[in-house]
Amino acid sequence: MPAAPARTSWFRLPAPARLIEGGLPTEATVAQVLVSKYADHLPLYRQAQIYARQGINLDRSTLADWVGRAAWHLRPVHERLLGKLKSSAKLFADETTAPVLDPGRGKTKTGQLWAYARDDRRWEGSDPPGVAYVYAPDRKAERPIAHLAGFTGILQVDGYGGYRVLADKSGVTLAFCWAHVRRRFYELAAAGPAPIASDALRRIAELYKIEDDIRGRSANERRAMRQDKSRAIVADLEPWLREKLGLISQKTKLAEAIRYTLSRWEGLSHFLDDGRIEIDSNTVERSIRPIAISGSFCPCWAGGRSPVRSNGSGLPARVACCTA
Repeated sequence: MPAAPARTSWFRLPAPARLIEGGLPTEATVAQVLVSKYADHLPLYRQAQIYARQGINLDRSTLADWVGRAAWHLRPVHERLLGKLKSSAKLFADETTAPVLDPGRGKTKTGQLWAYARDDRRWEGSDPPGVAYVYAPDRKAERPIAHLAGFTGILQVDGYGGYRVLADKSGVTLAFCWAHVRRRFYELAAAGPAPIASDALRRIAELYKIEDDIRGRSANERRAMRQDKSRAIVADLEPWLREKLGLISQKTKLAEAIRYTLSRWEGLSHFLDDGRIEIDSNTVERSIRPIAISGSFCPCWAGGRSPVRSNGSGLPARVACCTA
């Protein structure tokens, strides 16, 4: 008697999990939306228009939901990036205003986006460049203190007073920015005849000329060159500024610019003794400027459930590091 044919059983395997639960977009599609928004500065409504021309109807709210969900999934990457940066010996820091959706009021409010960057390529450092952005609702000194908890190195910053509180509480060494000093004197010289401001600009330009010559050299070479050439310029500039300050009205913009410079003199001089320190904080300003200009940062709501403000601020960081 012939054997009975073997029975064939069929099993339906569960579909693989998707980034957008119950949705159709692939990871590549969501990545394209993120790169377009944060690297190419294409607002979501423009992306929706582009897709519509191709016969794909995607509402802006749908794209915003994708962005929020991607931010949630990428949060550990952002936390890891910020942690790696805080283990560095030197960082740059800057902050800018950021438009934030204010649900229920039909408009935006102003928050703050903080950027913490590392770029050691100018002195042949081995660590890769990176930048992390962190959202905060205000500009209080407690914000950078919380963001940089555990960091004990050199922080290159502008003149914002909150960083001094950070330094007092954490032992961080502040290196101030000569570009911010230069800008104050430049504004005075550009407005009309200003011999003192113009002379200050000439002296600062000599420092920048030396920096151009040592760019790309090792930290030891940079320090040696600064000791040889820049230190004398800085040493002559301080008493000259004090002398000029005593000759002018204390209520003028020029006096304000000189006081701004002298009150930060120690931090402005750190670059002379450490070849790893840059003369200014332009590195982080270049990182944050595209976001400030385009307004491409805006904390989102994820699936109508909960705000992901702290998560959304990390998306520009992930995109920036991938395009560096």
